[in-house]
Amino acid sequence: MFNGKEDPIRFKEKLCIYSKKNNLNSIWFHAVSVGELMSILPILNILEKNKQIDQIIVTSSTISSAKIFEKQKFKKIVHRYFPIDTDFLNKKFINYWKPKAAFFVDSEIWPNMFKNLKKSNIPVILLNARITKKSFKRWFLIKNFSNLVFKNISLALPSNTETKNFLKKLGANKIKFIGNLKYYGLSKINNNKKNILKNKFKNFKVWCAASTHEGEEILISNVHKNLKRKQKNLITIIIPRHIDRVEKIIELMNKNQLEVIRHSSNKNINKNTDIYLVDTYGEASNFYDLSNVCFMGGSIINHGGQNPLEPARLGNYILNGPNIGNFKEIYEFLSKNNMSITTSNLDKIQKITEKKLNKKISNLNKIKIIKIGEKILNGNMIYINKFIK
Repeated sequence: MFNGKEDPIRFKEKLCIYSKKNNLNSIWFHAVSVGELMSILPILNILEKNKQIDQIIVTSSTISSAKIFEKQKFKKIVHRYFPIDTDFLNKKFINYWKPKAAFFVDSEIWPNMFKNLKKSNIPVILLNARITKKSFKRWFLIKNFSNLVFKNISLALPSNTETKNFLKKLGANKIKFIGNLKYYGLSKINNNKKNILKNKFKNFKVWCAASTHEGEEILISNVHKNLKRKQKNLITIIIPRHIDRVEKIIELMNKNQLEVIRHSSNKNINKNTDIYLVDTYGEASNFYDLSNVCFMGGSIINHGGQNPLEPARLGNYILNGPNIGNFKEIYEFLSKNNMSITTSNLDKIQKITEKKLNKKISNLNKIKIIKIGEKILNGNMIYINKFIK
């Protein structure tokens, strides 16, 4: 709470302390943070219109995801924070919300909660499941315990073939591979904001560095300095993965003698502006729409990469470092279709950015992503509907 990472009012939800009684049965989705929540928004929008469902409860663990949820304006979908994983609180949560089915998104494996859901005859579905090699090795070290946990899963829908193989080895009984839900993307562009931003940047060339982590902004700032010697009206848009780092990023940019404007300041940009720093959540699409090339963070440092599909879907050529294990198959797809390149070399990033500044990826390639996404979403909905009837 002191560090601003816990809601001072709503933290009680993690102890299953609620202000109102609940008399409705629910469908439950757990998405730990922003990325996981964004991946299931298309599903939530479909289920919101399903008249057979009384209530949907979405849980997450972070303030940032709660803020994203608030912007959706759902009518029968409510957000609460995920309870602390103790036996007592698990049972209290289940008795209060009475879920017909529980969907856990991405890499959310909660042994205690799974056990209690199984005891209550509530199906547990792993949705868009992702298990990294590092995570698999840890689970495999305690194989007997892992089998007890993973056998409680009624159905696993893995996001990639590697996860499919890991789930088999860890004891999951029923697995259906459809593909990664993140291929499907709702248009999250706000037309009013889009027009304001287009007008704001109309006299400038822009490129994006998105989901950046500590250690990556310095590389981006050096690329910017080199490019601006040739492209005088260049502005680099940095969208950090965690906006609580913005002060550190500003300090870093100032040390590198770069002029920074924060998005939340609403200040006008000018010829002296170097870095436009996005310090808000849920607006990245508006900036990808301005850009033709995007560096995806979490890939230079040893993090495993971030999902590049949203900027690619909006016509951005993707630059990324070599550490992309979390989204290996997606990056392989983009590379195969000439929509991305892997490099950590500053000169190469600079040359490709300069080359791609004036050219969006083709509509044909964007359509490929959209078609794959529609097929995966529809495939997931077939299995989801089986559990909510």
